Amino acid sequence: MRQSRSPVSPLPSPGVLGELVYSSSRSADGERTAFHRPVAGDGWRDVGATEFLSAVTRLARGLIAAGVGRGDRVLVAAAAGYEQTLVTFGVWAAGGVVVWVPPGCSPGLLRRVLRDSRPAAAVVRSREHARVVASLQHELVDLGRTWQLDEAGLEGIAKPGAYMDASAVRFRVEECRPDDAAVICYTATPQRRVRGAVLTHRNLLVSGRALVGRLEPVLADMGEGRAVTLLGPGADGVAGYGVLVACMLGGVRVGFAREDADFAHQVREFSPTLLVADAPFLTRTYELERTRSKEGGWDGVQAFKAATQLAVEIDKKGRRGAWQRVSRALYEWAYTRVKDALGGGVRVVVCPQGGLEPRLTHFYGGAGVPVLEGFGLVQTGGFVTLNVPGAHRPGTVGPALDGVELRVSDSGEVMVRGVCVFAGYHNAARDTDRALRDGWLATGWLGEVDGEGRLVVRGPRRARPAAAARSAEPSPELPVAPTSAAVVAAASAAADVPAAAGAVVTGAVVDSGGEGVLPDFVALETRLLSHPLISQVIVLSENRPYATALITLKRDQLEYWRLVNGHPLSTPLEQIAFAPEMGAEIRRAVEEVNSSVSPESMIRAFHVLPEEFSPSSGLLLPSGRLRRDAVLRAFAEEIESLYAVPPTGERR
Repeated sequence: MRQSRSPVSPLPSPGVLGELVYSSSRSADGERTAFHRPVAGDGWRDVGATEFLSAVTRLARGLIAAGVGRGDRVLVAAAAGYEQTLVTFGVWAAGGVVVWVPPGCSPGLLRRVLRDSRPAAAVVRSREHARVVASLQHELVDLGRTWQLDEAGLEGIAKPGAYMDASAVRFRVEECRPDDAAVICYTATPQRRVRGAVLTHRNLLVSGRALVGRLEPVLADMGEGRAVTLLGPGADGVAGYGVLVACMLGGVRVGFAREDADFAHQVREFSPTLLVADAPFLTRTYELERTRSKEGGWDGVQAFKAATQLAVEIDKKGRRGAWQRVSRALYEWAYTRVKDALGGGVRVVVCPQGGLEPRLTHFYGGAGVPVLEGFGLVQTGGFVTLNVPGAHRPGTVGPALDGVELRVSDSGEVMVRGVCVFAGYHNAARDTDRALRDGWLATGWLGEVDGEGRLVVRGPRRARPAAAARSAEPSPELPVAPTSAAVVAAASAAADVPAAAGAVVTGAVVDSGGEGVLPDFVALETRLLSHPLISQVIVLSENRPYATALITLKRDQLEYWRLVNGHPLSTPLEQIAFAPEMGAEIRRAVEEVNSSVSPESMIRAFHVLPEEFSPSSGLLLPSGRLRRDAVLRAFAEEIESLYAVPPTGERR
């Protein structure tokens, strides 16, 4: 049993998250830019630290005036971005606890979270979620106010405290303690329950400080005020909180991507110096530039291939001889194009999911853009490992951060211990005892620690057969984003989607457990998408007794279908989605696809959703790719219902 350990990290100052906005404002007279918020149309507007503090204070006053007390829980179901950041810090400044749920979660999941967390207030974006909260108002006696951002906006939250003195907020911040709960991150379990991981102020601050410590050489080399990053659509929940806290502690300016624009295009426009990007994004960037080389004909293709090989060799050797320097100058055009695709000014890329093919890691390093792969968990508030700048090792996710201990159990499961490890699950003592074993967190990931203390992640621990699983102790559903290179490569090549899973992850981190999309089922999805009524499809099969599918319908085609089938124009989309005629239409499409595959690959049940996945719901990236892991969490109840009864070919 190999073990890796880093020195214990003291609690950083400030001691609570609400204090972060004050300490940030005090530095450099509060005039320095802390954030870049997207504006309507194009571009970003600079937000100073003092302006951010003022906005957070206004929201905190509104929450206090609305009855949110110290330790009260506030449900937040809003898409990642500047607004959500303000609301989150507003809750912390008011002494509250953020109850995070995916912004596109299903009504059923939201109901279970509300009943389990029993919040004192709720902040939601959509009208549908507001209706769900209202329907439980009689049951949740502690629930005071509900704000819908799409209608009242942030002003609605701030309004109750318009005449309250700002000192009330300061007093609340001073009352908070490092071991008070800061976040409860909810996910669905295979047993159709919800389970909220409780993270304290200490967890998030220690995790953030450890990440900054690992990146200190890079940040120092950039110079004060030069480090800036852009948070994309995957940085939500604990993933986003972990990166955000680290950036504020390290003085890194944070930009927020727009929901309605392609993230790759925004990276070019924003030009970050520190980029947080997952393996699929980096793979697509390389493949796009490789495809562009074909514009130069055979010579262009061969030149880009030679440039790739040279960059890989240079990064592997770690030094450049005279010949390598001359050769590299010949291919500088290729490396410049790749850098420009990442904004032109990027100095280092942090890859929270790991899983980048080693050859591509070497390529980026040789091209002058080192990629640091890491590993983290929801239950640790972010990263627990990260490759060391200047000494990265492709194929690994690096050594443990300060204050973190790693070991691998006899069964090959990665175990983590440290101050950053979560306090447990809310209202789930048994699950907490199973996850924390003698102070060690069972991650649910298989891996090993090499001779230099670097962690190599092999993939998620496979679920046992149902009969055995009932008597087994489950690992916490959470791993961070690392996935094995093989899994990510297979998923990317087959479907151009990030690896997905049923476990929750974080880091800077896109929540995903590393389960790849099987090629056979990717083919099924592709064939179903050829149907004129079907807009989006996700086929589910991993660790399941049979394959099922979630299907959305094309809104523009429904108008014509409604007319042909004699439905009134006033018929709502929800009613059309559940109409018997629609079910028969989709069933025929599924049966046609099933006719060309083996019995074990057939789709045995499906569920038709009335609304398409969209960027505003947090389920679709601006590029058009589905956030598969987010969809699995948001519609966990619908998915489980497909397996609640014997498959009959349809379950809607």
